[in-house]
Amino acid sequence: MITIRDKVRFVETDMMGVVHHANYLRWFEMGRVAYLRACGITLGELMDAGVIFPITEVKAQYKNSCTFDDDFEVQVRMSAFNKAKMEFDYKVIRLRDGAVAVEGHTRNVFTDKEGHIIRLAPCWFDKIQKVYAADKAAEE
Repeated sequence: MITIRDKVRFVETDMMGVVHHANYLRWFEMGRVAYLRACGITLGELMDAGVIFPITEVKAQYKNSCTFDDDFEVQVRMSAFNKAKMEFDYKVIRLRDGAVAVEGHTRNVFTDKEGHIIRLAPCWFDKIQKVYAADKAAEE
């Protein structure tokens, strides 16, 4: 599992003073990028190699609100991975009381720049697989 911590910015809140629901999806993305970094891969490197990974599915279950200036943690766990796709599960935790704000899931497929599904090359697959396997072993 990879975790990142941040603080809610005023611009991320709505007129009710709570985080607008769309911002949780941005935080999921921050977590995915951090996960790839933990694998030794940057998003820029993948894109320079002609690999992009659009989201084909996203789910979010909102449980508790975050508000301006709240500290939060995004917990990211890769739940499925192969040479054609990767899936992630997320928990956003409000740190002041440990409440789960959101639980979510995303699926990405690997494509070339024209949008054709590709199989991830070993140079990328092996790096991600190493972290994914270690995460799975830690869960057991």
